[in-house]
Amino acid sequence: MLAAMEIRPIRTRIYEEGEDLAEFVAAHVKKLPEGAVLAVTSKIVALGEGRTAPFGDEASKARLIRSESEWLTRTKYVWLTLSGGLLTANAGVDESNADGKLILLPKDSFAAAAKLRRALMKKHGVKKLGVVITDSRTTPLRAGTTGVALGYAGFKGLKDYRGTKDLFGRAFHFSKVSVADSLASAAALAMGEGAERQPLALITDAPVEFTERVKKGELVIPPEDDMYGPFLAPLLPKHR
Repeated sequence: MLAAMEIRPIRTRIYEEGEDLAEFVAAHVKKLPEGAVLAVTSKIVALGEGRTAPFGDEASKARLIRSESEWLTRTKYVWLTLSGGLLTANAGVDESNADGKLILLPKDSFAAAAKLRRALMKKHGVKKLGVVITDSRTTPLRAGTTGVALGYAGFKGLKDYRGTKDLFGRAFHFSKVSVADSLASAAALAMGEGAERQPLALITDAPVEFTERVKKGELVIPPEDDMYGPFLAPLLPKHR
């Protein structure tokens, strides 16, 4: 029988902009078991990279959102944007838990995850380790936010069931599971979105396949191939 997956959020001090992320993690994660996955909120990754801007007024915020977007349109509450293959609110530009600033998304969450993973593997002497950079997103016609993986390293982000059979021998033709997003969502729930001060979570016994090479675009679907294409087509420019 497989061990049950466990998620342990880690309470930390407040992360300061520009400080070394690997050293911050090492100060709060004293033991890193073999085969674990560390979830890290994108906010502290972005702060470590200095990806912030002063919060002036709504007009300057809108200009910043536009500069971070491949496409955007105004909705009732936010700017709906396309950025890095994700439809998201305000291109991820956020003022919550930002101490009066605006925090952007990390420049390259896959590169950040790989860099942090290398540092932690060296410090703890582990050979199997995953790192996932988390953010929050909304789902059409559903209230509330869930977690999403902006980037990850050390494990396969997608589990493909196509070609295998279900319980009754029927072959799967389309089924895939986003491992990275599933881990990010579970970790985001444990870490919280408010004043919990838990930007890290240690996931153990996760049903993942560890690997040294990650396919960066494996979770991205072009708008024209997406199930929601009929709704997106009138809004999005032709995807190239």
